[in-house]
Order: sequence, then C-alpha cells, then structure tokens
Amino acid sequence: MTEKFVEITSEVYQGQFGEFTITESDRLSVIIYRSALAISAVCFSVGALLVLLQPNNPQILNWLTWLYCGFSLGLGVALWTIHIYLELLHRVLQLFWAIGVIASVGIALYFPEPLAIAIYEHPIALIGVGFSFAALTGIFFKESFCFNRFETKFLVPLLPVLILGHLVSLLPIAIEQSLLGTWAVLFMIFAIRKLSQEIPSDIGDKSVFAYLKAQKQQAA
Repeated sequence: MTEKFVEITSEVYQGQFGEFTITESDRLSVIIYRSALAISAVCFSVGALLVLLQPNNPQILNWLTWLYCGFSLGLGVALWTIHIYLELLHRVLQLFWAIGVIASVGIALYFPEPLAIAIYEHPIALIGVGFSFAALTGIFFKESFCFNRFETKFLVPLLPVLILGHLVSLLPIAIEQSLLGTWAVLFMIFAIRKLSQEIPSDIGDKSVFAYLKAQKQQAA
C-alpha cells in the first residue's frame, strides 16, 4: 500500500515587525469578506434600481424590505471579517452597524408603513438607521486609504451628503435620485473590483496585528 503525503507550504512575508505567513483561515476570511460585500452591494443596488425605475409601484415595497435585510446582513458579515489594524475603529464600526440594525427593527415595528416608506417619509428615522451607513462609509474610507480606489473616494463623501441632505430636507428629489443612482453604481463597481484583488492585500501585515496584540497584553 502506497501512501501519498502532500506538503502544504505557506509563503513567508516580511512585515514591519517580523515575518508572518498567510493561512487558509486568513484566505477564507477574505473570501467571506468580499462575498459579503458583494451580497450587500447587489441587494442595495437592486433596491435602488427598483426605487428609481418604479417609484410609484407599491408591489416593490416588500422586496425593498427583504433587500435591505440582505444588505444589512452582508454588511454585518463584512464588518466581522474585515482586517483593520486599529481594533477600536473596528469595534466602533461594528457597533454602528448594530445600532443601525436595532434602529431599523424598531422603525419597522413602530411605523405601520413598509420600512422603506417609513424611513423616507420620516427622515428623523435616519438618525438611527444612518449608523449602518456610517459603518459602510468606514469600510469605504478604509479601502480608499489602503488601496487608493477611485470609486471609494467618491463614496466616502457621497453617503453623508445624501443621508444628511435628506435628513434636513436640503436636497431636491432630482439630486437625491442622482446621488442614489451614483451610489448604487459605484458600490457595484467597488464590490466587483474587490473580487479580482489579490487576497494577501486584504489581509494586510499580520506582524502589525501581532505587535498590537502583544502591546495590549503588556498593558493589561
């Protein structure tokens, strides 16, 4: 009987604070992160497309609720698996997402209208729901800072402009529609480009994570 042994080797990288390797678990987390972003982008973009093309169709309202759920779920998984050096920032973005989800559930239970109509007709609801979009903006900012992506440079200011503009009733409907459409297109471009990016780049310098963890343990 002949046994075959397969040796699995990992490429060694030189980081700022020493050498490190990238494991299969690291790669899986990146794949999950990108897949979650893609799901979030598709749900948001399809919802935006339905709103822009059929704004007066009441039949799409239930679809919008489910698409928003898919968007929120994808965003949550992405925030759970994203690699960010600053742990505090990572936790803040996750907290923002949680606040946004809780606020969305509260709005859905409190107002008799479908979720999308309740948020649109009661802009004050954006104070709670907007935390989810603040978390998404954090992802865009991280991606813009780390990878200099052109689409995220537009998305970082676009989200707060649209949300705050609607909150204070500052933007005309035509401008809001244009910004929403731009957001949907750029979000899809971002998600698609992430799928073809080399995996190690999304993992980052693991020696930095190890160093920060050691510093935290020493402080404790």
